[in-house]
Amino acid sequence: MNVTRCIGALLLLATLGSAHAQTAKTREQVRNELIEATRNGDVMAPGDSGLTLRELHPERYPVASAPVAKTRAQVASELAEAIHNGDVIAGGESGLTLRELNPQRYPRPTTIAGKTREQVKAELEDAIRTGDIIASGESGLKMNEVHPQWYAKSANGNAVHAASASGTASR
Repeated sequence: MNVTRCIGALLLLATLGSAHAQTAKTREQVRNELIEATRNGDVMAPGDSGLTLRELHPERYPVASAPVAKTRAQVASELAEAIHNGDVIAGGESGLTLRELNPQRYPRPTTIAGKTREQVKAELEDAIRTGDIIASGESGLKMNEVHPQWYAKSANGNAVHAASASGTASR
């Protein structure tokens, strides 16, 4: 049991470390990754087990395919790029990257323009209207999955809250 937790902690740290070195992702990319992880059972199971759904119920999920190995040239190229950008861990016990220690020596990372406040509000309003928000509790289901009777399907296939569709929404 203790070994499993150690391995889980190491995987979490490796994931966080690699996420730190990655470039910013769009909301759609993150959403697609979440859908894929849910489909493959790579999300944490509810409760305190610390296991993924695939580990708890392997019979429910397809066998994971082995990742494609990188060539020596690809690895060397990635290392050269990381050194150029300062994304390698500095010597010593700080755990910081060279960029974090000496930001003036490395090019600034490009920032991706985010959404405006109005765009985020419109997106939230649409998610509430269609039930595309997570329901309370540990199920991880969306409101339109927990209460399908509350959301009618529109002509384009999206769920529409029955009260807002009739024009009598109460907030």
